[in-house]
Parts: sequence; C-alpha cells; structure tokens
Amino acid sequence: MVDKLEAIKVRFDEVSEAILDPNIMSDMKRYTSLNKEYKELNKIVEVYNKYKNILANIDSSKKVLSVEKDPDFREMAKEELESLALQKDEIELVIKELLIPKDPNDSKNIILEIRGGTGGDEASIFAGDIFRMYQRYCDRMGWKMELIDATEGTSGGYKEIICAVSGDDVYGKLKFESGVHRVQRVPATETQGRIHTSAASVAVLPEVEEVDVQLNMNDIRKDTFCSSGPGGQSVNTTYSAIRLTHIPSGTVVQCQDEKSQIKNFEKALKVLRSRIYEIELKKQQDELGAQRNSMIGSGDRSDKIRTYNYPQSRVTDHRIGYTVHNLPGVMDGNIDDFIEELRLAENAQRLSTQEAS
Repeated sequence: MVDKLEAIKVRFDEVSEAILDPNIMSDMKRYTSLNKEYKELNKIVEVYNKYKNILANIDSSKKVLSVEKDPDFREMAKEELESLALQKDEIELVIKELLIPKDPNDSKNIILEIRGGTGGDEASIFAGDIFRMYQRYCDRMGWKMELIDATEGTSGGYKEIICAVSGDDVYGKLKFESGVHRVQRVPATETQGRIHTSAASVAVLPEVEEVDVQLNMNDIRKDTFCSSGPGGQSVNTTYSAIRLTHIPSGTVVQCQDEKSQIKNFEKALKVLRSRIYEIELKKQQDELGAQRNSMIGSGDRSDKIRTYNYPQSRVTDHRIGYTVHNLPGVMDGNIDDFIEELRLAENAQRLSTQEAS
C-alpha cells in the first residue's frame, strides 16, 4: 500500500507542476482534466501525510520502549503506542476507501429527469412529491437547482420535469436515485379508501461539457415553437421554445423555461449532451458485463429501486434491503441514510473486486 501511495505522491507533484505551465493553461481541455486530477490526488496525499506522521511516531515510541528504563516513561510510551496503533488502523481504512477506483463522473453536476409512470394522475402527483423531495435535499446540501422543462399533470404534480442541479459531488450523491420509485397509498381521488400502487421514474445524468461530448451540429435539427405555461406576456406570442433532435440516435430534447430562445437553446443542448453521454456510457458498461450485473449504481431507469408505503410509513430500497420507518422525513428530503448505505455497498463491492483482481 505504501508503494502505491508513494507513486500517487509522485504523480501529485507532477500534476501540481503541470497546472502552472502556461502551455497547459492555454489548453482548456487538458487544464480542466489536470485540475480535476489534482483535487482527487490532493485528498489522498493529505491523508498519506497524516499516515506517515503516525508511522514515524510509532517508530519513535518503539525506540523509547527499547532504551528507556524509567517505569513512568515506559508506561507513557506504551499508552502512546496503543493510541497510535488505533489511529493507524483507522487511517488505513480511510486510505483503502480512497484507493478504490472512483466513478469519474462523481464530481459532476447533473441533469435530473422525473416522469410519472404507471398509475395515471396519481403517478403524476407522486412524481411531483419525488421532485419536492429532491428539491428539499438540494436546499439542505446548498446545491443550486435550475428548471429546464416541465409538463404538469392534470390533477397536480408533473407528467415530466427536468432540471439541472449544480454543487459539490452532486452526481456522486444522487447517482443511486436512477430507476423506478414505487408508491403505495390511498390517492386523493379514491372514494373507497383503497390502496393504489403507482410509480415514477427518475434519471440522474451526469452533466457533461463540450469537451466531454463532441456533438456535430449538422446532426442536430433545431425547431422553434411558442412556449406554453408560466412565462409572462411573451408566452404563446414568440417562438422562444426550442426542440433539438439528434438525428443519429433519435434523441429529442426541448426547453421552454426561459423567455430567451438563446437561453432555451443552451439548456436544451446541455440536456442533449448528457443524454448522448448516457447512451455511450451504457454501451461501455454493457461491454463490461459483470460490472453491469450489479443493481447498485447501474442507473437503469427500468429497475424498481425503492417503495414508499404510506400506510406503514415505510420506505424500502430493494437493491440493498434497507428500510426506514420515517416516510414523512424521507419525503421532506432526508434521504441521507439511503445515500450513505448505497455508497457503502458500492465501496464494499468495488473493494472486493479490486482485491479479487
């Protein structure tokens, strides 16, 4: 492990020097990549420096025990050695986790897409509930949520809502939320008190920049149309809404949230890049085979990942069999427990794979 950490320290020093090179700074793609690598390596190097300090103190305490005759000093050295041994074990666990190969997308912002599924009006209402759950979680995390497009349900909620979320490690936190979320409750429209089952699908896409996905604008058809919904006097009077069609893949994206056609175009293009990136990423994961077999972090929007049972105030994540009996808290954005348990499960899986190889 020490050899690997030393190699990382050498690479960190190389990257630290490279990002100050004027030639590198003029190449935005290269500079962005190195700057990202610097931040990731810096986390490991900081912990490694603490680890080396602990090892040095352990050696010092052992030397004291080997030469010291005074009982009081020897007792102090023994206590210090016991404390340092515990610190060493703890920091080695941290280092093992840091050395697990990370998802390169974890630090990225996201495009969040929520759609009502089976269940008619109740599915749209539930999609709205799920959106508010993420909205409150984002508020607590200090993240920025920006609406891109929304289609409201006839009885409330949303048939579809798409927004961008930006902040620290957004994808790393929310990537496990992709999939089908199922709700079991008595709908407001139900007159006989029967429990219905409805669903909403969630897609969490890493937001990608132009440097990540090269789109040929000749492959994109741009259509304009009049906005519908909130937007002031310009709604239905100017062709500000944008629809982009990526001809090779058939992917269609639209945005009508802004009054400006240019801003709507920029937002739509951002979503299109992320969807094309997701298609390519899925191809790569499918080729890896065994890695794709894991439900944790697969991001497949057809997977049923979680059930929200209102009569029992129960929320269950089916991938890891984790249940909490605090549904109101979860719907208020307190989803930290699920995110942490899924992260731990993913890390354990990656560590197991790493050790096996």
